[in-house]
Amino acid sequence: MRASGIQAIRHASLYESAPAYVTDQPLFLNSAVSAITSLDPHSLLRTLKDIESELGRTSGGIRYGPRPLDLDIIFYGNRSVTTETLEIPHARFLERPFVLAPLADLLNDAGTRSTSHWSNHKRCDGGVAQAWNKMGGEACIGNEDLRRVIPVGNELLDLSAKTHVMGILNVTPDSFSDGGRFMAVEDAVAHARSMAAEGADFIDIGAQSTRPGATRLSTEEELSRLVPVLEALTADSALKGVKLSVDTFDARVGREAVKMGVHVVNDVSGGSLDSEMLSTVAELGVPYIMMHMRGDPTNMQSKANTTYSDVCEEVGKELNSRVVQAEAVGVPAWRIITDPGIGFSKTLPQNLDLLKHLPVVRRVLSESSCTVSRGPMLVGPSRKGFLGKITERQKGEDRDAATVAAAVVAAIGGANIIRAHNVRAVRDAMKVVDAIYK
Repeated sequence: MRASGIQAIRHASLYESAPAYVTDQPLFLNSAVSAITSLDPHSLLRTLKDIESELGRTSGGIRYGPRPLDLDIIFYGNRSVTTETLEIPHARFLERPFVLAPLADLLNDAGTRSTSHWSNHKRCDGGVAQAWNKMGGEACIGNEDLRRVIPVGNELLDLSAKTHVMGILNVTPDSFSDGGRFMAVEDAVAHARSMAAEGADFIDIGAQSTRPGATRLSTEEELSRLVPVLEALTADSALKGVKLSVDTFDARVGREAVKMGVHVVNDVSGGSLDSEMLSTVAELGVPYIMMHMRGDPTNMQSKANTTYSDVCEEVGKELNSRVVQAEAVGVPAWRIITDPGIGFSKTLPQNLDLLKHLPVVRRVLSESSCTVSRGPMLVGPSRKGFLGKITERQKGEDRDAATVAAAVVAAIGGANIIRAHNVRAVRDAMKVVDAIYK
């Protein structure tokens, strides 16, 4: 689309749906974009048909039957079009949950207000939001007919189906909790296997410490620590069911890790510490964990970087600005996992405020992107210093019970992934939380 003069500026979530009308066929994937183009409606339609053809769609076949791609124009500004070949707004979009769900994700587009006419178009009978609510709204999501999904490796994951656990593997000499323990490849592999056996859904491998005060490594030094471990992990059959994530804010490191088989890029800076990160992630086409942090690890706990009038509101707004930049360079919002950044440029009271009010962060995210607001959120309280202050536990490994308490609060507040050192303890706790709430 971009090459054809159609610039997608906002992206809806990605939905897996049961086939409609002709049901004896595979499941479908559905999404929507808000886009800008100078093409008139009929030229736009012809361009979309050309794209369908280039990507394998042929003429003929069963109406509503199997096809590799189907591109439709739902709205074109506030215009109405009725000709032999084109009807805008699309004639049947109000009856289709797999169309209304992604359209609802594109409402509240604070960046361009490009969807404001959806609520008052004369053919919409109350607008997208009202039609979606009449159909059941969010209650429609999560069943076998319609799931919100994210592609991770060769799978489509519904990260709302359970609370996932991301195990932490630091191949650093100076991380605050386990620095130096897993520098040797054999030790790193043994720990990864242990976390996988304990129920880790993801394993996050980091070679750059991000503890307060940590200095930045060169790309070469970070890769020298990371590459031997990744070579061993990606070749280990015991880890085949686990998704691998790389914890880095260096775009070159992220690119190399994905080339080696890593599935996710986890960036504590949200793209702010490497100007190439967002465009690199767009090119790599992998999920991107976008964490909130001000400054860098050397100064993130300064007074300037920990001053907020309302931490939940400001974290949400600052994440929103990063999401807009990511989408502008080609990272679809359905690939973004947000992280409010517990322990990063936050004081103890601010960490507690965020944990207690995660729904507020989601609400603020929705002011710019409903896709990101409804999408996955990761929270990482594991063994953090604020838990040590509360419990008076000096050593990180003595804070696992406190970590479980924080993880439970986060999961109840809507976190979809908990990042943890002690996978077994957090996995068991999440099973209980899910049994009660899901």
